[in-house]
Formats: sequence, structure tokens, C-alpha cells
Amino acid sequence: MKVLKINGPNHTNVNPYQKQQQLQKKAEDKASSFKPDQLEISDKALKMQQKDARQSYVNEIKQQVDNGEYQTNPKETAKKLLNFWKA
Repeated sequence: MKVLKINGPNHTNVNPYQKQQQLQKKAEDKASSFKPDQLEISDKALKMQQKDARQSYVNEIKQQVDNGEYQTNPKETAKKLLNFWKA
């Protein structure tokens, strides 16, 4: 036969009000420890965003291609391809 120990309604280790206060305190601590999100853009990314310099370079190459003046360097192209595939 199994005997169960029955305690009265006032358990010393169970206090719903105290637990609620602890939960509220934890929530307040978490809320105060949040930091706002920040975004940092590197110098390289900023340079890439400058459309004027890039656009003028692209327009110059387009004009050379349209005029038939654009020349490629096969050795440089091969070097860059090899470097790309080695990395």
C-alpha cells in the first residue's frame, strides 16, 4: 500500500505570487538588456555603391565596344581565370 503525504494548502516552497514576481523581474531584465540593431558598411562596400565612377567606367567600355576599339589582353584574362580557379 502506497502512503501519500498530504500537506495543507500553504506549501512553503510554492508561492504563485513570488513566482510571478520573479518572472516579471526576468522580463524586465531582458527588456533592459536589448540593444538596438546597428548596420556597418565597410569601405569597400561604400566604394561599390558609388554609381558615378562605376557607371562612367561602364559607359567608356560600351563606347569602345560600339566603336570597335575595345581590345582584350588574353594573357591577363588567362591569369585572372587561373587565379579565380586556384582560390
